[in-house]
Formats: sequence, structure tokens, C-alpha cells
Amino acid sequence: MADVNDEFLGPLVGAVDQGTSSTRFLVFNSKTAELLSHHQVELKQQFPKEGWVEQDPDEILQSVYECIERTCEKLTELNIDISAIKAIGVSNQRETTVVWDKYTGEPLYNAVAAPVSPGPSVPVAVVSSDSADSAAVPSSVWLDLRTQGTVETLSKRIPGNNNFVKSKTGLPLSTYFSAVKLHWILENVRDVKQAVEEERALFGTIDSWLIWSLTGGPNGGVHCTDVTNASRTMLFNIHSLEWDIELCEFFEIPMTILPNIRSSSEIYGLMKISHSLKAGALEGVPLSGCLGDQSAALVGQMCFQDGQAKNTYGTGCFLLCNTGQKCVFSDHGLLTTVAYKLGRDKPVCYALEGSVAIAGAVVRWLRDNLGILESSEEIENLAKEAGTSYGCYFVPAFSGLYAPYWEPSARGIICGLTQFTNKQHIAFAALEAVCFQTREILDAMNKDCGIPLSHLQVDGGMTNNKILMQLQADILCIPVVKPSMPETTALGAAMAAGAAEGVGVWSLEPEDLSAVTMERFEPQINEEESEIRYATWKKAVQKSMGWATGESPANAGDPNIFCSVPLGFFIVTSMVMLIGARYISGIP
Repeated sequence: MADVNDEFLGPLVGAVDQGTSSTRFLVFNSKTAELLSHHQVELKQQFPKEGWVEQDPDEILQSVYECIERTCEKLTELNIDISAIKAIGVSNQRETTVVWDKYTGEPLYNAVAAPVSPGPSVPVAVVSSDSADSAAVPSSVWLDLRTQGTVETLSKRIPGNNNFVKSKTGLPLSTYFSAVKLHWILENVRDVKQAVEEERALFGTIDSWLIWSLTGGPNGGVHCTDVTNASRTMLFNIHSLEWDIELCEFFEIPMTILPNIRSSSEIYGLMKISHSLKAGALEGVPLSGCLGDQSAALVGQMCFQDGQAKNTYGTGCFLLCNTGQKCVFSDHGLLTTVAYKLGRDKPVCYALEGSVAIAGAVVRWLRDNLGILESSEEIENLAKEAGTSYGCYFVPAFSGLYAPYWEPSARGIICGLTQFTNKQHIAFAALEAVCFQTREILDAMNKDCGIPLSHLQVDGGMTNNKILMQLQADILCIPVVKPSMPETTALGAAMAAGAAEGVGVWSLEPEDLSAVTMERFEPQINEEESEIRYATWKKAVQKSMGWATGESPANAGDPNIFCSVPLGFFIVTSMVMLIGARYISGIP
């Protein structure tokens, strides 16, 4: 917390950080990037049917107003003048789709999100629009059961070997992105169809919904989005930086409902009072920054050079590597996306993105399903007690393998169990699994970019685990660098807002992060040992494949297969082991 009596307290910048599970508003000192105050509100998710995930757009909007008002109250209590807040940025969950009435401001349907964690849903094949290049396209995402049929129908319109969608968007044709969700809404929701016919409907991702609402809504609200969020809709041409007419025709989306496309750093409009919510503490403050959450973290980590990368550790991991002004298409199952465009007249920068499906989720699995942890934080102590996995390897392919394998038939296994194996070793192996998966993504990025990383910048809740961070450095054989201020996503949105033309309180230079120190984790094992452990992990991954199809793995004849066990069976046997009833031998 800043010394509020410091006469050099600089201009302040706020950031809305709107995620799937919560909304936050944070205020930073633009001179030092120091976090001064914040407020958070938890959000509900709705599951009307299996594989359907929705949220209430009004609840999201109300949570933003509440967070802003409460944060301003906290600043006032600290004797900080809220008039010092000169700009506000928005960082948001990506791909989530909203349609609303431009005359009433009422949502016409719930916000349609994508499943973000393993649950009752299962993987679904994603249609590659280029069978000759199928290895370059992800073939598995969390299944959105609502739009699975939509993807199958749309895919039949694409001629064979026509890389139509990916070449324009950098994305595979899948249920995950906004265009498919919007197509489904237009086909299945009568109120939306009628509103489109009557030219009342507006579409946007969460950033568009918030900016339009915060700048006046029906009374002059600004309908816009930035290039990073637009690049996740599957309607945006990442080369021309415009909505693509052919894509809109393909998905049967009327272009009249789409938001205007803006850069990530410019004044979109001014904050307006919400009389219904009695909120207006920051009336007249410019909304001047907008970035999808992963791009915001990239900016917040100051990854402005080609080849710089950041990894965000949450339920899963999102790893983005800046490829500069060059749009790089992956041959190893990664996505091509827009990283940022920090000003109307500034160049656009691109990124390669890879996702680790299971990171923090594996810790929750150990806690909630096996009961070997009382809290998620306990895993660090257990792993520290073990100091090694003792030859135990954990592949948390709960619903298939993501990049670079894209194998939906894989299932989780724990390999190398012996009579000596205990919960400490399993905890250690779980943390190693997160690190091995990250290395696989980084290896793919290095091959696509041709520039091996010299270090990896990290953020997210799991980075508080020092054992995990040290393991990551050991397995990557490069340093891992963690900022002392963990709120890099919100910081990135604040930096973009403060740097906008007409605001000019943030220069986006390294010295602007003077209050953010870095903790550096250097590799502590030799490269040969790291490679041996990584090669063994690769063997474990191969053993995980084929479970869901009922087919034997390719190496079924390998006697070492008896060292591995599907997780469903392991749950039962391990619980028996844990209560000490007897030792389970001969695990098949």
C-alpha cells in the first residue's frame, strides 16, 4: 500500500478485471505501478443443460459498478482523492458472447461462455478446415454441447483442403469461439432473431457489453471492441484488422450488429452515471484501454519484444509468445492471435498461444476427489517434504490431451507406483505435471518461432508456490521470472488506458514499473537430468493414450505398462492405501 501522505503520489489509473468467476476493480499509481486499492465481487455461472455454460450480463455489469464504487470508497478512507483517477482500462474473459437491445439496454439472452474446467462435459473433435494441415489445428476443446451440432453443420460447407477459417483468423473452426455461439443464438433464440430483423440487436464480447453500458448504454453508449477481443470471435481478419465479409456470410452473422473495431489504447468514451444502480463516482473519466485477459497479462509483463513470453497459471495455463508484427502460423497445434495494438497509429503485434488444460485443476482434484489435501496451499508443503516424485509421473489428461498432441482419447494416469509411493510423491508429481505440460507448449513455440526463449515470465495464483516455480525452471532449463506484484492482467489494462492519446500518464517504459521487483528462479539441476525426466514424462504421456476409445495403447506390449494405472481406478485403490487397510499390488 502506498504512503498516502507522499506528495509525489502520481496520477492514478483504474482497471476493470472481469473474469468468469469474479469481477474486480483495481487502482494503480501510474508513476510506480503500485496497487493502491481494489474490490472484488464473486459471480455465478449457470448450467441450464449439460455442457451449457451461461452468465447473466446484468449481474456482470452490476458487479463492475459495485467494484468501482467500493474501491472509490476505500481510496477515500485512505485519504486518496479519487479525482486523481485519470483513465480506466478493461480486461475481460474472452470469447463469451452477449446480444442485447440497443434501445432498452436489456440483454436478449444470457452471456454464452465456454466450459473452462473439466466437468461432465467431454472433449469434442474440432473440425480442421484443412485436412492436409490437421496437425497444425487443435482438435480438442472443452465440449460445448449446445454448439457441437453447429460446428458439424458449418464444417460441411467447407470444401476439402480449403483452409478457409484458419487462414483468415488463426483459429480452428470450434465451439470455443464467439462466431459459433452467436450463430447458435441467432438460430435458436426467438427474441434475438426478432431484434435482428427489427435492427435493435447489438453483439459483443464482454468488453463491448461493458464499454457500451459504462459510456451511457441506450443514451449514447459506444459500441466497440479492441483488436485482441475481435481476434477471438472467428469473424475478424487478423491480416486486414477488419470484420471479414466472407466469414460473416459463412457464419450467417449480419455485420450491422458487430461493434466497431478500435485499438487497445485510445479513448473510447467517458464514464456515465448509472441512476438505476446509484453509481457514478467516476463520471467523466475516460475509458481508454481494452485488452482480452491474456493479452493484458502480456502487456502487464512488458513482453513487448519478439520472442518474449508469459505463462499465466490458473485452472489451466495460458502461454503467449510475442511474435512482433509478423503473423506466425503454427505447425504444432498452437493458435495465432492478436497480442495488442497500443494506439490508433501504432503497429499491431501478434502472438502464438498455447493452453495447458489442467494446472490448478489438478490440485483441486487431489483435494476434492482424493482428499489428500485439506487446502490447495497444502500441496507445496507436501511436495517439499518429498523433494522428489520418486519415479512417479502424473499425466492429468482428465478429458484428453491438448497441444501438442490433441488426442481426445487420452485419459489421466499415474505411472511408476511402488510400495514406497505416498501422497507426498503424488503431490510432487502433480506439480511436475504442470511444468512438463508447459515445456511441451514452449517446445512447440520455439519450433514455430525459431527463437528459443532465454527466460519465461510468469503470473497467476499458482506462482505463489515456490516449489512449482523452481520445478518449472529446472524442467525448462531456463530462468523463470515472477513479478512481485501479481496483478499483471489488471496492470496491463491500466497501462493501456494510461498510455492512450489524450490521457498520457503512462509511457509504457520499463521505468514505469519501478515498484514491481522480480523474483528469479534459476535452474538448479543439470540439463541432462532435466532431459531424462522429460523423456520419462513423454513415455507416460504415450501410455495415457487410447483409454477413452477402448483401444489398447500403441505400446500395450510393453511390460512397463503395468506401472501405470487409469485415474478412475487409482481413485479407489489410492483411498484404500491412504487409510492403511492393505497394500494394493499388481495394479493392472
